[in-house]
Amino acid sequence: MVSLLRALPATTPEMLAAFGDAALLRAALAFEAALAEAEAGAGVIPASHASAIGAACVEEHFEIGALAEAAAHAGTLAIPLVARLREVVAAADAGAAASVHKGATSQDVADTAVMLQAKSGLALIGRDLAVLRGDLAALARAHAETPMLARTLLQVALPTSFGLKVAGWLAGIDAAGARLAREAGGALAVQFGGAAGTRAGLGGQGGGQGAEVAHRMAAVLGLASPALPWQAQRDGIAGLGAALAILVGALAKMARDISLLAQGEVAEAFEPREAGRGGSSAMAHKRNPTGCQVVLSAALRAPGLAATLFATMPGEHERGLGGWQAEAPVLAELFLLAHGALSALVPVIAGLDVDALAMRRNLDAAGVGEDWGEAPEMVWRAVP
Repeated sequence: MVSLLRALPATTPEMLAAFGDAALLRAALAFEAALAEAEAGAGVIPASHASAIGAACVEEHFEIGALAEAAAHAGTLAIPLVARLREVVAAADAGAAASVHKGATSQDVADTAVMLQAKSGLALIGRDLAVLRGDLAALARAHAETPMLARTLLQVALPTSFGLKVAGWLAGIDAAGARLAREAGGALAVQFGGAAGTRAGLGGQGGGQGAEVAHRMAAVLGLASPALPWQAQRDGIAGLGAALAILVGALAKMARDISLLAQGEVAEAFEPREAGRGGSSAMAHKRNPTGCQVVLSAALRAPGLAATLFATMPGEHERGLGGWQAEAPVLAELFLLAHGALSALVPVIAGLDVDALAMRRNLDAAGVGEDWGEAPEMVWRAVP
């Protein structure tokens, strides 16, 4: 069972649900229903069989605890899932049971299901990235001409503006979001290769119908339909995981800066005050940057997870042993961390407590002059 005491401080209930047991079961059943519908459309199985299978692909017919135990014994969720699905279908239409999972294999279910979960996860991230971007743009514009001290190598440097610092944060977020969208475009694809990646056993009208079945499935599921099955090519998942880790890093850049600006000796910007948040169990005077803490913690964990996905890429022959099986929980963890970091930072930026007087005071005390170059102009160009 997921430990909510550990998980919730680092992520969100929405993302936990997107990668939870119920979501995985729904995604696997969506694969089986879409497969049957596509095969009926391509003439591989009778339409009545597809209807019976689709009617059986509802969560009420499956008990997650029993499936989990059986999957642990079998080595894959698909084996007990398909067995139970055949039982349910046979109870309604004995002949249709033979058409369940036709031409597919366990990895087809696993890969497509995790892509459906990733699709849901990306929608959550995209929604909250849009909010963060809007708040950053507003903050940059509001402080385009707020002077402050730039710091390089953690030491006093020259004058800049707080708006320019924020515009830099926004540029990092925009780049990370664009990268994530590009990688998602290549990764969110249906997997349908069958036992050896050849789509064998799909006769039907006019011979092999594998490509048509894959295209029809992709349309039903809202996924891409690649030219080839990708069960042995894992670059898509590795790229998606890397993009999630880079997004966490871009968020952590902001969190690091804000936490440094909030130090008592600097006192230039603080997380918004919220009852019960950011205090100390021992020191009542503390105002800890708790949101930044969540983000920075995620940034320590994400690179290692992304590296694990890189390590799974050299799988053996047409289906590897141990590599791709490690990917789904790692990718899920990256989604959990990315959304947790994003959700922690959104309210920080929305309510950031900026002390312009302290910025001015620290700048004057440094004695580095007033030449801030083109700082305001760069903000207006970047964030019109």
